[in-house]
Amino acid sequence: MERRTFTAMGTEIELLVESDDATDAFDAVEVEFERLEQVLSRFRPDSELSLLNQNGSIDASPDLAQVLWLAVDARERTDGRFDPTVHDALVGAGYDRTFDDVPRDVAAASAASECGGRVSVEGQHIEIERGYRIDLGGIGKGYAAERAAELLALTGPCLVNAGGDVAMRGLPTTGVWSVAVDGSITLGLTQGGVATSGRDRRRWRRGGKEQHHLIDPRTGAPAETDLLRVTAVGDDAVAAEILAKSLFLAGEREAADSTVPAVLVTADGRTRLSRGLGR
Repeated sequence: MERRTFTAMGTEIELLVESDDATDAFDAVEVEFERLEQVLSRFRPDSELSLLNQNGSIDASPDLAQVLWLAVDARERTDGRFDPTVHDALVGAGYDRTFDDVPRDVAAASAASECGGRVSVEGQHIEIERGYRIDLGGIGKGYAAERAAELLALTGPCLVNAGGDVAMRGLPTTGVWSVAVDGSITLGLTQGGVATSGRDRRRWRRGGKEQHHLIDPRTGAPAETDLLRVTAVGDDAVAAEILAKSLFLAGEREAADSTVPAVLVTADGRTRLSRGLGR
């Protein structure tokens, strides 16, 4: 099993492929992550997404149009729990630059911002309602993981882990991909994707109150929930990312009763399995 790690999209990327020599494939994946970051990052002022946020409309590349269409579709399917128009809410909470550069404790209080702005995706033409901007952080990583897995699969059975967003293609000789969750649980998967959403990693303080990067679109502020973290399994990494965020906002009771295969970690430190994992 060949392995490579590198940093992209503000996180560590891990690549695994069953091959005698995956050097060229690994190089191609690094190039693809860089290309997609230039399309999807809100932190790059010259990215395609930044251009959309500045102008309010754009004739987009196929990648930006596809990711935003997936995000808008997810908003409809999750009753607004997943929402791409959380950009200004993230900035208001203090996440206004790449996470490594976010000050960890600032006296100024955070400010909620309204979410739920209209987004139109017609072919490759995108328009967003005036006064709203787009963030594609989580779903963008899932999309990039899936594109990377497609490239690696040309070399052999592979797995891509983009900061917790996991995509896979084919099966290793062991017959299963083992994905560790919270150190105590390992999921054995033969297909699909995995994603984790939580408020335990990207945290900071504003005005004496802890903030995190998972915005509740209903309030326009970091979500207040009795869950610390959710790891969900979906048809692919994008679907898993959407499910994990939705279950996180739903809270322990609803998430535990979900048929979505998921591992839940509660705010008081308990680990639970959803009904989808046979609890």
